[in-house]
Amino acid sequence: MTRTTPPRPLDPEALFPGIEAHRRTCTRLHPRPGTPTVAESSVGGPLLWPAGEPWPVCTAPHRKGRGYLLADVRAGDGARRGKHAPWIADEDPVPLLAAAQLYARDVPDLPAGPDGCDLLQVLWCPFEAHGPDRTVEVVLRWRRAADVVDPLPGDGLPAPEVVGREACVPRPCVLDPERIVEYEYADLLPRKLRKAVHAWEDSQTGREEAWAEGEPDYRDFASYEEYQAAAAAYPEQPEILSYWHHLSIAPGWKVGGYASWHLTDPARVDCGSCGTPMRPLLTVDAGEWDGITTWVPHEDRESIGVPGAATPTGVHLGRDEMRVFTCPANPAHPHRLSFQ
Repeated sequence: MTRTTPPRPLDPEALFPGIEAHRRTCTRLHPRPGTPTVAESSVGGPLLWPAGEPWPVCTAPHRKGRGYLLADVRAGDGARRGKHAPWIADEDPVPLLAAAQLYARDVPDLPAGPDGCDLLQVLWCPFEAHGPDRTVEVVLRWRRAADVVDPLPGDGLPAPEVVGREACVPRPCVLDPERIVEYEYADLLPRKLRKAVHAWEDSQTGREEAWAEGEPDYRDFASYEEYQAAAAAYPEQPEILSYWHHLSIAPGWKVGGYASWHLTDPARVDCGSCGTPMRPLLTVDAGEWDGITTWVPHEDRESIGVPGAATPTGVHLGRDEMRVFTCPANPAHPHRLSFQ
């Protein structure tokens, strides 16, 4: 199914002249539950993996036998936490979990991989136990799809027996990629534009406050019937917009675009190899939408409020988001992670 993000409620380039210099495209992946194959882009689906190539493993020491059985998580049979695999030592290598597969033909904002690679595969260790921030460990594997002539069967890919949390395991999802336009996070815009955005948001708050101040108060009326009549005649609460929520950065899984810094101050993410400012490659989001529904695709409007509709992948890393940053100067340089 094709999914279409509605136009923004207001045109940012008309509101903030000059912001067009800070626009960037991204590809919303729109993962939805399905049964993807190795020949398709997917989240949580099987990877096109050469039969003779070793599968990546986690060698970092941490608890690997205690958690949730992957088979139970995937079956949805009420997985329970426990020491399910006591024979797995903390130092043992365990297979990484296949998290996503993206073909360049499907994802227009997927940057060119090293040496002409046209397929990106994302794997991670499903234990939040790595590094000082205690996060998942992510491995990116680029390859040329045409070079894989003897792939492993999709139902026979290696996988860990135990996972740290159910929310570290993506449900199998097919993708409906859609290219849209985003605008830089407000606090990273040049000073003049930043001030314009903040002044506009203040005006939105002022509209809300003015509406609230004029709202009928039952204490001002001689009877409850008079108050009811005045309340019924009072204008509806105006829609209050914000730059971040409604105009600039889309929620959900996406490739490219801008990173949001809504929980922390903006932080520099520079390449550790060459110092080049890095760009978001992949955003892994807990939800496709939240209480702000202007980003909900036209085709999903009837699903607003349906339990689970906004969280099709079941993944929740960090507080809400994990962003994988890569170097635009050299895609072979090590990636970096950032969480919000």
